Amino acid sequence: MRLQGVSKRYADGPVILDGIDLQIPRGAFVCLVGASGCGKSTLLNIIAGLEPPSVGEVHVEGDGAALMFQESALLPWLTARRNVELALRLRGVGRADRRARAEDLLELVHLGGAGDKAVHELSGGMRQRVALARSLAQERDVLLMDEPFGALDAITRDLLHDELERVWRATGRTVVFVTHNVREAVRLGQRVLLMSSRPGRIVREWDVDVTGERYIEAPAVANLAKEITGHLRGEIRRHAV
Repeated sequence: MRLQGVSKRYADGPVILDGIDLQIPRGAFVCLVGASGCGKSTLLNIIAGLEPPSVGEVHVEGDGAALMFQESALLPWLTARRNVELALRLRGVGRADRRARAEDLLELVHLGGAGDKAVHELSGGMRQRVALARSLAQERDVLLMDEPFGALDAITRDLLHDELERVWRATGRTVVFVTHNVREAVRLGQRVLLMSSRPGRIVREWDVDVTGERYIEAPAVANLAKEITGHLRGEIRRHAV
């Protein structure tokens, strides 16, 4: 994925994004952090092709990107499997193959046997797993995730960190993950990018070099998260002034 000089401005409003240059190799896991309103979600929308940049170029290898939101956005009148099958149907997968492929994807996110459950029967964490399976069903090379675990409790979020890391390694997808939680970014990402407050620019980045088992309470994760948080606070204070 490559972005060159990407800027965004709506009509006569303020500049949202300003001169974003970004290159992400295939199969990388990159986390994006920044203050609320700095343009993180707008940047994901541009990468996903949901809206154009005002200036600049965006190149995404393959056939584009799938986007996963904070809310699972499952269709409540469909079962878990049917929600996944819908993405396959929109891709043109035939009826004979959809069920088996959907079951495989639910197995991948550890929801095998839950395909016939209604959405209201699923916990918040289970719904997000179904949403992840549905995103993977789009068979895009790039997976964009906009605060997908932000509404979940800490324990469920921690479990889903493990699941996402496992799925990422199994599928080889390129992942761009937006979060307000700096420790979450260090726990998951190979790189962490910090965006400035408006106009949004990438002002700093870190390569995450944490040896041994990586978990959110690990001292190395906490130490790097503390450093990044210090820079994030500086950006927030600068904007406030």
